[in-house]
Amino acid sequence: MGGKSQFRLLRKLQEVDFVLLELNLYLDTHPNDLKALQQFNHLSQKREQIREKYESKYGPLYNYGLSKNRYPKGWSEGPWPWEM
Repeated sequence: MGGKSQFRLLRKLQEVDFVLLELNLYLDTHPNDLKALQQFNHLSQKREQIREKYESKYGPLYNYGLSKNRYPKGWSEGPWPWEM
């Protein structure tokens, strides 16, 4: 089990997801804001790095084919992110 380090990494992912959602909403009404678009793209890359780090250490974040199932940290291992 990951414990505190797993929770911290998951928290980082949630924080980046929150900012990405806010930027997405902002860009819906301000599509020509280059600085916001650059920030969105930068954070999208950062999110992918955090996701990959999390999944390599603790197993899949998502099901339905959105995350790879790596042995030995597969579906039957827990806790799932929503169980933390």
